[in-house]
Amino acid sequence: MSRFVRQSKYRHVFGTANRPEATFQNIKLTRSAWDSNFIAVNPKYIAVCWESGGGAAAVINRDAYGKLKPDQPLLCGHTGPVLDLDWNPFHDSILATGSEDCTAKIWQIPEGGLVDRAEDSIVTLKGHQKKVGTVTFNPVASSVLATASPDMTVKLWDIEKGEEKITLHGHTDMVLSVGWNYDGTLLATTCKDKKLRVFDPRTEKEVSVAESHAGIKGSRLVWLGTSGRIVTVGFSRTSDRQMHLWDGKSWDKPLKEENIDTSAGIIMPFWDEDSKILFLAGKGDGNIRYYEMVDEDPYYFGISEFKSSTSQRGMASMPKRACDVSNNEIDLLYKLTPTTIEPISFRVPRKSDQFQEDLFPDCYAGEAALTADQWFAGETAQPKLMSLREGFDPNKHAQAAFTVSESAKATNVKEKELSLPEAKTRIKELETELAAAQARIKELEAKQ
Repeated sequence: MSRFVRQSKYRHVFGTANRPEATFQNIKLTRSAWDSNFIAVNPKYIAVCWESGGGAAAVINRDAYGKLKPDQPLLCGHTGPVLDLDWNPFHDSILATGSEDCTAKIWQIPEGGLVDRAEDSIVTLKGHQKKVGTVTFNPVASSVLATASPDMTVKLWDIEKGEEKITLHGHTDMVLSVGWNYDGTLLATTCKDKKLRVFDPRTEKEVSVAESHAGIKGSRLVWLGTSGRIVTVGFSRTSDRQMHLWDGKSWDKPLKEENIDTSAGIIMPFWDEDSKILFLAGKGDGNIRYYEMVDEDPYYFGISEFKSSTSQRGMASMPKRACDVSNNEIDLLYKLTPTTIEPISFRVPRKSDQFQEDLFPDCYAGEAALTADQWFAGETAQPKLMSLREGFDPNKHAQAAFTVSESAKATNVKEKELSLPEAKTRIKELETELAAAQARIKELEAKQ
């Protein structure tokens, strides 16, 4: 009796870590306990939440392997630790950061990367009443950014104008994660109140609210591209790590539930629309599980598991357009530890050195299909796609110029002018406290 073997070109996908000399060392990762990936990558740069006296992020050239300099140039405009960051998908030099100082900032990285410490962002977004824990760009419309906060709101911004456009209410506790659907028309959130919510953000209406993971620990979500489905990862009431698959046609209950294991770390999910592969990387784990998702029951098949003895504190996924198609690299993840960044390449082994068209369908091009004004006005478009047949060169990839409006520039200048007197007042207060402390030390020394 013959045994049925499932046919799939992705049945054999292998993850391989870079050699030590092709990793990034001397990383000073933030010590914040916030649930974030702490790292974001694009074809040119890697951004990391950095440990410093105030709030900082490092921007590292993607080809600058090896030991980083002790005086690594940083983005230092925040007054509290940086909690999350995201690269603009349409402008490789534009970075958004969210911080404990209740602001989000937009930074423009100079061509060639950072060479000096930078304190002046090009836009500061103020509006949240508590820390900004999540920043994520719309995948279709230029300059549309979503931010989330423990103040139980999600805000949508036009970053070129520096304007808050929409605030989404309805959460009854802290927002844990935010995700856009494939064409950027819907926004989903997970919340500490253990609910999965789906919003039509431009009408500010909840499309759906569903009971999700029952555990008290954090949960995350990721949309599964054109299928319209969502995967959430969280914990059961007995603290088992879980994966729930939600059908986009009905949000009443999960289409499928699975207990993964009993580890304590929160899972970071990543979706590859082209291969239909879901990656699950647990914080504190050294492993990365990956599954091929299908339309019919059982809906997913476990492919394999990348294993490592070094645990990860964060993870980021490289846009497909920068993967090495000549080596059949279908995905590239960047594993973050407290002191290193380690690229992990996922490949499909084949003997032919020709372009594998079945492995690499046209992918996300990193070009905006709508302006922010068009999107906020209600227009809809599909993401633009590109072929990888000729490979990809980030230096030759045409991207539209990013321009900040005069009103946003004026607001940013005003913010700096207002903050200067506050800084001077605080310096005087600290000087007074220091003088009092020194006087007290002298008194104690005299008594001895």
